[in-house]
Amino acid sequence: MPVAMINAGDIVEAADLEESSGTCQIKMSEVSVEGLRQAFLDPDSRIRLNSHEPLPSHGELLAISWEGGFLNGTVFRFNRSLNILVGGRGAGKSTVIESLRYVLNLVPIGEEARKSHDGIVRQVLKNGTKIMLQIRSCRPTEQIYMIERTVPNPSIIRSESGEISNLSVKEIFPNLEVYGQHEIAELTGSPEKLTTLLRRFAESDAGLEREKRDLQRELQKTRQSLLAVESELLQVNERLATLPALEETLARFRETGLESKLRLQSLLVREERLLGEVPRRWETLAECLVAIRQELPIDRTFVSERALRGLPNQKLFAEVNAVLEKMECDTEEAAKQLTATLKLAEESFEGIRATWRKRRDEAQTEYQKILRELQKSSIDGEEFLQLQRDIETLRPMGERQTRLQLVRSEYLQRRQILLAEWEDVKARKFRLLDQAAKKISRKLGSLVKVQITAAGDRGPLEDFLRDKIGGRLSEAIELLTKAPELSLPAFVAACRGGVEALQEAYAIPPSQAARLAGASAEALLLAEELDLPPTTEIQLNLAPLGVAPVWRTLGELSTGQKATAVLLLLLLESDAPLIVDQPEDDLDNRFIMSAVVPRIRRGKWLRQFVFSTHNANIPVLGDAEMVLGLSDGEEAGGSGAQIAPEHMGAIDVSSVRELIEEVLEGGREAFENRRRKYGY
Repeated sequence: MPVAMINAGDIVEAADLEESSGTCQIKMSEVSVEGLRQAFLDPDSRIRLNSHEPLPSHGELLAISWEGGFLNGTVFRFNRSLNILVGGRGAGKSTVIESLRYVLNLVPIGEEARKSHDGIVRQVLKNGTKIMLQIRSCRPTEQIYMIERTVPNPSIIRSESGEISNLSVKEIFPNLEVYGQHEIAELTGSPEKLTTLLRRFAESDAGLEREKRDLQRELQKTRQSLLAVESELLQVNERLATLPALEETLARFRETGLESKLRLQSLLVREERLLGEVPRRWETLAECLVAIRQELPIDRTFVSERALRGLPNQKLFAEVNAVLEKMECDTEEAAKQLTATLKLAEESFEGIRATWRKRRDEAQTEYQKILRELQKSSIDGEEFLQLQRDIETLRPMGERQTRLQLVRSEYLQRRQILLAEWEDVKARKFRLLDQAAKKISRKLGSLVKVQITAAGDRGPLEDFLRDKIGGRLSEAIELLTKAPELSLPAFVAACRGGVEALQEAYAIPPSQAARLAGASAEALLLAEELDLPPTTEIQLNLAPLGVAPVWRTLGELSTGQKATAVLLLLLLESDAPLIVDQPEDDLDNRFIMSAVVPRIRRGKWLRQFVFSTHNANIPVLGDAEMVLGLSDGEEAGGSGAQIAPEHMGAIDVSSVRELIEEVLEGGREAFENRRRKYGY
């Protein structure tokens, strides 16, 4: 039993209370001899000296209540430290945990946990049930919020004044976690999902996340632009491919002397093509004018007098407003001038085109005469002119082809730069998680080690191959997803390199390599943008303390040992609550006392815990500050679950101790029988 160290002194006058060595703090539910006895039985948890550092503030759940459903009328408050829900099966412990998850708008990570959660919401809480949860946030300043959610509607968050807040739960409690029954054990089977547990230990970098999102958008834009250019270039190439045959046919017509007879009409065909090119010269200007109009008037509300009120440099920023106002006026004037210029150009050109059409029509009389003469010789003059029109239309496409090739080259160059930045951002994100894994390993050095693998989750690549490539690719998928190291840029380069490149790099069977090599340009561009998340491997030390460590990966552990390793990670310090439904269900019993309970005792001063349990070690040896005993009200002639007032409190309250003894120990007689059998 630990020695209880206290400060005490003879208090003669009020000023003596200011001496830190004269008093100390003793935790008890009510001032009593039993409270003192519990304090001296467990001084580490119940006695604090004034010389100790003050406890840090942290976010916490304050109180919860239900209107309707299985927990109708139930209300209780939480303690800032360790809260334990106890009760027989069917008493409503899981309903409380899943109610917290539901009102906090948190989605289960595990698939089975999701099904269980949805079932409780649908069958136990039921439509129309209203859950109200009061919480306290300490970042950046202390704020109290009320979260309300009526099944099946979304949550509503209100400030202390009752106004609806625009904040989300994740913004108030970024690291808050809820785990249902067996959910921790379920997570141990997924190296990808385990990685999500590391994120709260990783250094936050909002700029990096923003950079990643921006790069994703830019890559998407370049992909769409490249595909559009490639599509147009393909059409231009196809049309230009017909030009040699048309020119050869035209040459045969010229051999008949037809060109000299239809010289005027041939020249008119060229003039018609020239006139068709003129409006294209101001299309871009017209599009720019539309874009300018959409940006006017300029939004200046962010530098308005009201927005600047109270700022130390209000007058200086008022000048920004003036700059924008002048720019808006000048732009409006320029837009008007451009509109007038375009209108004048169109009107002038229309006059020129009308004059040309009149002259063309005058030439038609002579043209019809020539056609009649040609028909006598079985020569189709109209076919000749149409041939000329087609050729005149195609010839400018050579310039368009050159321009498109240049634009494509520029897009490809831009995309290469973006892809390099994309790989760099992913690498920087991985390094943050890797640092978090190392930090966790240091904190749990003798118990748990964590290692993270870059691009370990090949699921997105497998989905891509099945959805975007398709066909029989089973061996290729197996080889690519199981490869120890995989570079997406190298994989895409191999696809573009052809069958031999794929076989040399990945030993993919010829038929499947051919399918990958034949992937569309769009598919390969999408492959470059894939993001393969990292995976996490956790190892647990199975050796007792003081003995050489025996490390085993999760795949080598029992279900209980796996869950123990993950729970130890979850119990590490945080400033947000941790809520777990019956964590001991999947734990290795040997670790509950040697590792889990000590972590709970240390962690409860830094964050709030809410656990439901059937294991007496957690509330008793963890010295729970709040035990909440649930019972099935239907058994007592009522309805739904109930919490009797006498079953709320810490273990220095006799009725709470009796509850723990009855529910968790099986009653005094069962406890005594076990004690005698063990010889204690």
